Order: sequence, then structure tokens, then C-alpha cells
Amino acid sequence: MTGLGGWTPEALAVPGEVRPVLSAPDPVLSRAGAAVDPTSAETVRLAADLVATMRVSPGCVGLAAPQVGVGAQVFAVDVTGHPKAVTVHGTFVLCNARVVEATRWKAGREGCMSVPDLTGDVKRASRLVVEGELPGTGETVRLVTDGFEARALQHEIDHCAGQLFLDRVAGAHAIHQRKVYLSGPDRPGQPS
Repeated sequence: MTGLGGWTPEALAVPGEVRPVLSAPDPVLSRAGAAVDPTSAETVRLAADLVATMRVSPGCVGLAAPQVGVGAQVFAVDVTGHPKAVTVHGTFVLCNARVVEATRWKAGREGCMSVPDLTGDVKRASRLVVEGELPGTGETVRLVTDGFEARALQHEIDHCAGQLFLDRVAGAHAIHQRKVYLSGPDRPGQPS
């Protein structure tokens, strides 16, 4: 099916718990996550936890299972309200996602909760087609997106493959000190 078919995080029907977000160089961040059964209770609970953690983390537009210490191919994304977002599918979670088509490559600045002190210039497709499975139903969906949401999806798919945005920068000249720090449940007291 193209699009999310009306899927929302409420379809998970379990409350999510906020989990601590790991920082590099934690080894789970550099290992490819395993494929999951999107209908299992464990996957559904993980999906709910990713959404809950993302929602309490200022500036967070995506969060992958490896970032909360789980080596699995599951991630949440929500670019709603972001000034660079063009296409917006709302809050969603995908399991076992893969890029089907990637075009219109452009460089852009990225940050990451797991690399809190740095940002980097990363070349990504600005038009993207992704297939994945919805947690809970296991239904296969196809998302067509662009711009900032496409960048966020690629960033989270990379996390599930054991890659950080730092693995994609062109060199040291493309890495920058973060000027505004993200705050969140694992970084109390940092300026937002």
C-alpha cells in the first residue's frame, strides 16, 4: 500500500516508556540491527517506546532502535512542524525498512541525539521511496517523500544498518561543533 493507510501510533495500543538514548561510541550503534517480526509484542512495545522517547526529546525528528540499545530494524519519524519539511506523513514507525528509489541528491546539515556535540554535512537523496512494515499489523507500506522527511528516513535507516551520519560526511571539513545543544531525558540541564 502507498502511504500509511491511516496508521497512527495509537494503533499500537500500548503505552510507550521513555528510554535513555545511547551516545557514540556505544558498540550497538555500529552494528547492523536484526530484522524483526512487526507483529510481535516485543516489536510493538519497542515501537511505542521509540515514539514516547522521540516525543519528549526537543528537536528530535527520528529515533532508531539501536539508539535505545536494541539491535533491531525499527525506527520512528515525525517531521511535523519542522521548518524544512515539505512532505509530512506525521508520526510513524517502520520495521525492516529499505530504500526502493533515491534521487535528487543534495548536501545538508545533520545532527543526531547519539552524537550530541557535532553536526555534519551529508549528501542524501531529496526524493525517496521507502518500503517497510507497520508495527502491530505487519502490513507492508510504501512511502514516497522528499526534502527533510526523506533525509530523516535515510538517517534512521542508516542507524538500523549500524551507521551514524559521521560515517557519511565527506571528511573532517564537513564536521562542525554543535552550537545549540539538544536537551532530553538523558541530558538534563543542557541548553536546548
